[in-house]
Amino acid sequence: MRYTRLERNWVMYDVGNSALVLLSTSVVPIYFNAINTGASSAELVTAWANAQTIASLVVALLMPILGSIADFAGNKIKFFIGSFFTGLVLCFAQALPMGALPFLVIYVLCTIGLNSSMTFYDAMLCDITDDERMDAVSSSGYAWGYVGSTIPFMLCLALIFLGPSLLGLETLVCTRLSFVITGIWWLAFTLPLIRTYRQRYAKERRPNQTAASIVAETFVGLKGTVRAILSNRALLVFMIAFFFYIDGVHTVIAMATSYGSALGIDSSQLILALLVTQFVAFPSAIIYGRLAGRVGTLKMITIAVLAYVGIVTFAAFFLQSAVEFWILAILVGLFQGGVQALSRSYFGRLIPKDRANEYYGFFDIFGRYASVMGTLLVSVVTSLTHDPSLGVLSIGILLMLGFVMLVKLSRMPGAAV
Repeated sequence: MRYTRLERNWVMYDVGNSALVLLSTSVVPIYFNAINTGASSAELVTAWANAQTIASLVVALLMPILGSIADFAGNKIKFFIGSFFTGLVLCFAQALPMGALPFLVIYVLCTIGLNSSMTFYDAMLCDITDDERMDAVSSSGYAWGYVGSTIPFMLCLALIFLGPSLLGLETLVCTRLSFVITGIWWLAFTLPLIRTYRQRYAKERRPNQTAASIVAETFVGLKGTVRAILSNRALLVFMIAFFFYIDGVHTVIAMATSYGSALGIDSSQLILALLVTQFVAFPSAIIYGRLAGRVGTLKMITIAVLAYVGIVTFAAFFLQSAVEFWILAILVGLFQGGVQALSRSYFGRLIPKDRANEYYGFFDIFGRYASVMGTLLVSVVTSLTHDPSLGVLSIGILLMLGFVMLVKLSRMPGAAV
């Protein structure tokens, strides 16, 4: 498929932000564990889970309100730029030497900026393409994001592993410099989208409308949107299903490296395995987008959710060594991009385009609260049992609930499949 210039620039933002996502799910947990000396494996997993929970909760609370305001003509790009630059500055700030707690605070704030920008970015999908191309464009964003993010990531790995011997720098110093490399990459692949994006669907401002009236109208509009979602049975069932199944996806992504590190798996093995995930996910996401056009988007989402039930079970019962972690990384790569991309595009076809940010804000609530529930569940179960494996296993229940709701949705008349 030939992309338009705007579609291509939109895809490139995934290439930029995915570099920070990859760094945050691989190197950052290991770095945090290294500077948080004296903590047990259960304490490390709990602290990291709590950080993910806080970041997800803040984004979930903010996005419907900010998203509704961003739906007014000309606002979407402003909110996108604001959240992006917030995340970018804090990405660079993580390169400063500091203790474990200050680092965790800055990491949480950076994650809030990153995830907020991604919500506005998701809503841009309705502006940059049409319904028939959404699956393919959304899948390409995730696919190229996976493979493109490996370039700065490999530079960071080379610096971390070779820097001490070739440059005479400490490993921790080399790790801090990786935040600088990643931030520069993120900026470079964001500027084209900022320059070319134009908001296609928007709520129109009234003449001389003040900021206060916009905020007041936003809260009134949010009530109307809630009623509209509740009255649209197919949309509501999908959002509930998404709430449950995306929990497993996000929690596996967020906790995999921390969990593997806590089990004593060598950090180099963890990082290289996750690098393989990126390369596996590249063709898998594209193939998922093409299969969705043949057998149905909803069916492909359902298959991926069922696969994640198996992945979580494998992680809980069989993950003990680097070999099993490599298997886990490959399995995640096969389904991760597909389920995320198709969820984004499927939702985009169900909602009114001129209120895309507002609806994606609620979409983000369901996704982020699911992340909150997943990481919090891992944290609580691990703390109570002192067994990280049981914490991982507990999210399988949520995945199964999501699967059941998707099956129910597929049987509803009028649901786009």
